[in-house]
Amino acid sequence: MTDTPPRQRRLSLARLRGLPLWSVLAAGTLAGGLLGGAYGLLTPSTYTATSYVIAVPTGKSTPDAALGFAQAYGRVATQLAVLGDAQVYAGVPVHTLQRSVRSATSPDAPMVAVSATSSRPGLAVDMANAVTRALTRHADDSRGNTNVRLVQFSRAVEPSEPTSASPAVTGLVGASAGGLLGGLALLARPRKAGQDDEPAPAPSVPGPAAAADARGQR
Repeated sequence: MTDTPPRQRRLSLARLRGLPLWSVLAAGTLAGGLLGGAYGLLTPSTYTATSYVIAVPTGKSTPDAALGFAQAYGRVATQLAVLGDAQVYAGVPVHTLQRSVRSATSPDAPMVAVSATSSRPGLAVDMANAVTRALTRHADDSRGNTNVRLVQFSRAVEPSEPTSASPAVTGLVGASAGGLLGGLALLARPRKAGQDDEPAPAPSVPGPAAAADARGQR
């Protein structure tokens, strides 16, 4: 005859109550570290390359205008109009560029940074340079209206180290998360019988009137 689910649950809770406190933390930390390290080993390394362009005002414009257009070009860099041209230079489809390319600007300098991420360092370089090339071309087409042109400030170079986390780092993160979950499990751990009982009230000390009545009865 098999155990009923309630009995199996009671047996599981009894085993959990019998475990030492440190074993739950140790098990959580170890399991988290192993899972985190395995994730770092099985996940391919990724590399990031970044190229920069700078907005330069023409004779009919001002530095403030160049700064404003740099912010605008930073938003345009990842739009389909630019990526559609960049795919020809990079040799990858548009959806790959949409997934891999990011742009950033500075509030103080008229500069646009274009970063591309890939599991292949050379492809990351090609994508970053392709997007800045296409962006510069679009800026040149509208220079007559904006009076601002984009100039290549720094081409992307092949990264020597991956930007993704190493297995050691993911293992440490996993171990920390496992230890935290183990601590939460200890907080939710069933307590032994009698631990939840309310303490007995302290005996009351008789006041002066009660003491006088007691003497009168004697």
